[in-house]
Amino acid sequence: MRAEVDGVSAVRAVPGPVIDVRPEGDRAVVTVRGDLDLDAARPLERGLRTALVSSVHGVDLDLSEVGFCDCAALNVLLAARQRALTEGKTLDLTATAPIVDRVLDLTGTRSLFADPDGTAEQGADVEDLRELRVEVVQLRRAMQTRPVIDLARGILMASFGLCSEEAWRVLVTASQHAHTKLHHLAQDIVSTAEGGEPREQIREQLAAAVARVRAESP
Repeated sequence: MRAEVDGVSAVRAVPGPVIDVRPEGDRAVVTVRGDLDLDAARPLERGLRTALVSSVHGVDLDLSEVGFCDCAALNVLLAARQRALTEGKTLDLTATAPIVDRVLDLTGTRSLFADPDGTAEQGADVEDLRELRVEVVQLRRAMQTRPVIDLARGILMASFGLCSEEAWRVLVTASQHAHTKLHHLAQDIVSTAEGGEPREQIREQLAAAVARVRAESP
């Protein structure tokens, strides 16, 4: 069951934990109260997914009021962390209950999340370090998507007789007008070149972008 009061969304399983999701700047803050067991895995996953979608840079997770935590809940946290990474975001544990600390320590997964007590950040600006972590995540994602983007540029150059810079501008322009991420568009172009069926919207946006770039070229 979901309710929203003053911009705060609550996801509640019956019976189960209460999961509050609220925006805070460019991040979302998730506070969990209650037990995190197998029955709570689904509402926890939904709450974290909602928080990731609504945030710009990621999620700050407060588990200080959790009374029980098992590996089912940990698997949800690890999956959410991986989802955040693929979206260029972070999932930070800002506070944890003793039972959560025990699970993290026994499984050796604490290092995958930010230090809840901030002890690893003593003498440094916490916000600067957080922004740096986001930049590292985004850089890692860029490195993962760069090969398919370069391949798509090559396909556009060969298909339309464009130079490298023009092909890049076509990709950017088509991505913006199709409201799709650039690496997703690049993957569509590569898939089409490999024999896939191009989506009508993508084909039209590419044609319009090529015409626009050619018209702007000296």
